[in-house]
Amino acid sequence: MDIFPIAHFRSPFTSKFGIPKQSGLVEELRGSIIFEPKYRNSDYIRGLEDFDFLWLIWEFSANPHRAVSPVVRPPVLGGNERVGVFATRSPFRPNPLGLSSVKIDHVEMSDSLGPVIHVLGADLMDGTPIFDIKPYIAYADSHVGVRSGFVDQRKWPKLSVVIPPSLEAFLSKEQLEALRHTLELDPRPHYQNDPQKVYGMPFEGRDIHFLVNDGVLTVLDD
Repeated sequence: MDIFPIAHFRSPFTSKFGIPKQSGLVEELRGSIIFEPKYRNSDYIRGLEDFDFLWLIWEFSANPHRAVSPVVRPPVLGGNERVGVFATRSPFRPNPLGLSSVKIDHVEMSDSLGPVIHVLGADLMDGTPIFDIKPYIAYADSHVGVRSGFVDQRKWPKLSVVIPPSLEAFLSKEQLEALRHTLELDPRPHYQNDPQKVYGMPFEGRDIHFLVNDGVLTVLDD
């Protein structure tokens, strides 16, 4: 089977550090789907206006190494416990494919890019190749009251986030809220807990640096 990108994703995150670990966790996060020239025809998305959500099938393109082990260490388990790769959504897989459900915000018809799908809540890095797009169908894709394995057994406490007023000059209110909710999820590797360590991540073209101490994440005023 030949597989090739039909589109690429545009995101405020230009590195994988800091990206929410699942889609939908930060509903304010904006991104867009830019089709390859071959697919810049509105007929490809005819009828899309009647759907609220999409499934994206994409590549973990920021991982240069293929999976060599049948087990991985999911962040939700603190990075210390091993489970089978096919029992997780780890990016380190035999075929590095990701699956995300995103909300359609609106579709823009661009003279140069054709149809551009603007979405909310994605967990994709900027430039991520997208291999397919499918509509989310509630009666088939939503299952109420089901088990979610080890995810059900571990709570993911949110951090309190302090953002300096100086960032208001560079980020909109919506972007600040997206940043706040992203940082609440604690972007650090879960095995790291050094209150003196300064972490950094790109967001909306800016380098965001922060410290975490006793459940409080403080963004540094650069």
